[in-house]
Order: sequence, then structure tokens, then C-alpha cells
Amino acid sequence: MYLTGAPATMPDLSCYTTNLLAYLTPDVPDIRRRLAQGVRLAVRVDLPPGELAFSHHPRVDTTEDGRELAYRAAADWPTARGALLDLLHREQRVLAVGNTRHLPWAPAHGQADAPHWLLIRDHRDGRWLLADHFTALTPFGDQDPYLGWVDDTELATALTPLPHPPQEVARRDELALGRQIPVPPAGQYRWLAWAPATDDGAAPGPGTWTLDLERSLARIADVLHDDSTALARYVDDLWAAARHHTYRLAFAVADGALHPEPAAAASVAWGELPRTLRFAAQSAARGRPRPGVVDRCIEQLLTAQGALSANHPPKG
Repeated sequence: MYLTGAPATMPDLSCYTTNLLAYLTPDVPDIRRRLAQGVRLAVRVDLPPGELAFSHHPRVDTTEDGRELAYRAAADWPTARGALLDLLHREQRVLAVGNTRHLPWAPAHGQADAPHWLLIRDHRDGRWLLADHFTALTPFGDQDPYLGWVDDTELATALTPLPHPPQEVARRDELALGRQIPVPPAGQYRWLAWAPATDDGAAPGPGTWTLDLERSLARIADVLHDDSTALARYVDDLWAAARHHTYRLAFAVADGALHPEPAAAASVAWGELPRTLRFAAQSAARGRPRPGVVDRCIEQLLTAQGALSANHPPKG
């Protein structure tokens, strides 16, 4: 399922951005192009050894009338239910935070906890209409888009809070909108709602960041070398980066800003990055680390990206 208004050949995005774009479409003009043109791989470089934080794009949710999204939360289901229902009546849709372990349509159902954004579209006769536009081949299997009605109990289960997310997941949530924002305490039901926009500048958040792709990849490579757990902890972030950059390249080709051939080569290199990292993580878990495989993959990606700047966009 492709979102309305997106070119049919557009690559898929992460669960955050896929459902974020579906939510924002009525309020933010040309949101898909805005996202594509803002895609980046910003990495924080001043964290302790073995730690990374990523920003995949600047904030794209700021509206012309000065609003942007912020997390909202409730500690108990009755309070959350009332707030979700009120927001749904006002906005006709709600962007809520689910948990993959408790989503029957998710391949990780019953296996792994992870935050997963989804849309609440309607409420009738005590039932809620849920939409999940995300599609992907995940480590647990194929995820297909979902649209269906659930009752109160099923919705409460789908939105089950993560009890104690690891640090990399917490940072992922803080930076899901591109710039670091406050996240409610663990264990609370969460959703997003409009709030007055804040002028926090272009930096992804506190600390020292690099927005240069080559330096970002160098920092990532250093961390992957120095910490044996880093591959497994950050492969999902780099999978998201690959999806975002492939999306950016496809839009640039469609707009005539890039030649198709080098863009296709760069897309292949981006696609290979998470596959290689997953293979390397599995190999390391078996006691056979393969740092050379990771190095070669990153070098090939940099080479493919460098070839883009050596080609002028097509004329006409």
C-alpha cells in the first residue's frame, strides 16, 4: 500500500516516518517532498564510548500556522482512552505509539517489544479503526499494511507501553521527529498531538553533532569497531537511514535533480548497509566478528555517494 499522493515507485520508509507522513498529509503541504529534501544522517559525536544518536531529517511537521507535534501520555488506560477519544473527535485522526509485541499484524507479535507508530482513524459503536501504512521485510518476517477495527481491550493491548526500553530505543523515540523532544516516562501510554512550535534552531539536539555524511559514517564505523555490542544495538537505526536515503534518491531522480544510474548505484549501496550489518552482528554473536566486512560496505557506500556529485543532473 502506497500513501495517497506519493509516486508509485517511491521506496518505503520506517514505521515512524511512514505513518507520520500519513498523519501530516492534510496539514503540511507537499510533506513527502519536504521529507525527501531534508533527509540526512546526522550523528552525535560527543557521547560516551559505544554510544550513538541519530537524526534522519530535520523537523518536517511544523505547520504554516505555527504548530508541531509533541508527545502526550497517560499512566493508565482509562485516562489514555478518554484523551485519545477527545483528540480523535477534534482532529479526525490520532498518531499513537504501539508496541510490536502486541500488534497481531506485526511479524514481531509475541516476540519483541519495539515502539511502532500507527494511526487511529475512527471510533464507532465502541470500536476503533486502526491504520498502519508500514510495509517491510523485517528480521521477523514480512510486515504488510493493516487496516481494521478493534475493541477497547484490543486497542489498549496494541498500545501497551514498553516497560524499560534500552538507551538506543529511548534516543530513537526522542529524535523520531528529527530534533530531540521530551518523551514521557517509560511505562505510560503515548501518542502525539499538536502543540505550539518552538524555535530550537536546526541542531538535532543538545551536544555536538555532525551533519556531514562522510564524518557521520566514520563515527559510526569507529563505534562499530570499538564496541562489540554496537552492531546489534544500532542496526535498526542504520536500516532506517538506508530507507530514508533511498527515498531521497528516488525523489531526486523523479525531480530531475540526479541521473538515474548513479542514484540507483547509491540506492543499492544503502540497501546493502543494513543487510551487511545484520550479517556481521549475527556472525559476531557466534564468536566470529567480521570488521572487514563492515569496513568494505561503508567504503562502497561512500564511493557510491561520491559518484553522485560527479554527475550533473539530466537536462530538460
